[in-house]
Amino acid sequence: MASKLYLFSFILFVCTAYLQALNEIPGEENCETLPSEIHLIKEEYDELGRLQRTCNGEVAVNKCEGTCNSQVQPSVITPTGFLKECYCCRESYLRERVITLTHCYDPDGMRLTADSQKQMDIKLKEPAECKCYKCGDFSR
Repeated sequence: MASKLYLFSFILFVCTAYLQALNEIPGEENCETLPSEIHLIKEEYDELGRLQRTCNGEVAVNKCEGTCNSQVQPSVITPTGFLKECYCCRESYLRERVITLTHCYDPDGMRLTADSQKQMDIKLKEPAECKCYKCGDFSR
C-alpha cells in the first residue's frame, strides 16, 4: 500500500512539474495600454426613426494588450482533475472622451456643409490603465 502511495505521489509530482514548465511564460507580465486607431461610424435619427445623417472618421483610442501569467496544475479536488488559474489583460480604469467626427453625410450620401450638421460630437469610453485580472472576474 505504501509503495502505491509513493508511486502516486511521484507521478503527481512529475505531472505538476511538467505542467508548470509548459505554462510558465518567459519574463514578466506585460499587460499595457497601447494606442490604436479605429474607424467609427455614428448614425443620427429623428424622433420618428428616420435617418438624418451619418458621420464617420478615424479615431485614435487606447486598447489593452499583452500577456498575463496563467497556470494549470493537477488537482484531486476539481471534477476535471486540473486547477486552472487564468489571467487576462483588461482595463482597470476607463476614461470618457468626447470625439468629433468630421465626415458627415445626409441619407442620400451627400456631404453636409452647414456648420450645425458637418460634424458630430460623441462620447467614448476607452482604457486609461490596464492590468492582469482573473479571467471571467467582472466583480471589480
